[in-house]
Amino acid sequence: MSLSPILVVEDEDRLRMDIVDFLCLTGLNATGVGSAAELRQEMAGEAPPRVLILDVGLPDDNGFDLATEIRASHSCGIVMLTGLEGTENRIRGFDSGADVYLVKDTPLREIEACVRSLLRRTGETPPAATMPAAAIEEPVWILDSRGWLLFDPDRQALKLTATEFAFLNALCTSTEDVSRREDLVARLARPKVQFDNRHLDAVVSRLRRKIGDGTGREAPIRSVYGVGYTFTAPVSIR
Repeated sequence: MSLSPILVVEDEDRLRMDIVDFLCLTGLNATGVGSAAELRQEMAGEAPPRVLILDVGLPDDNGFDLATEIRASHSCGIVMLTGLEGTENRIRGFDSGADVYLVKDTPLREIEACVRSLLRRTGETPPAATMPAAAIEEPVWILDSRGWLLFDPDRQALKLTATEFAFLNALCTSTEDVSRREDLVARLARPKVQFDNRHLDAVVSRLRRKIGDGTGREAPIRSVYGVGYTFTAPVSIR
């Protein structure tokens, strides 16, 4: 039996990818689109989604109007995920047909819980939540603290800057599943040098590109929306 499809409708690429990746990691079947036009195509397909996670501010339509349109012809669950806070917006969302109204700083696990609840309401039993275990059988990366080097599983070495090493060291030594943004910013800050979330994202972007270009592998650095970053592969620190 195929898994019930979940569609994330969000024009911000990084947020859409974060939500889709997280839901898939928990065992759900999620895909994403970035416009109302693509949403309509998916709804007209042979297997329309059973749950929508719907942004309000899409480039080619309004999420409130889309929810009303979809509710008139489909029985899918609708999670409205938006930056619009306040009672009036929430009321408008529910009046438009949303089952759940969330703001965009909602933790991914809460979004997952809402999706699973809606699947159960439709009479379907979602697969049990499964987060990937730390795969000791996976090839191990090595972070060398003496030479500020990162070795990929094939032992290709990448020379790191001080900031890149500090970032990776923070991720790889963290006792938490996800290193929080504010903790990373504080750890990477230097006297008389301004460092904020924008600088943190720039460091991550450069590091991902360096790892991809230098090893031919996707960087095992995952962003967790609204929380921070995590290193997703087994790593040894020496």
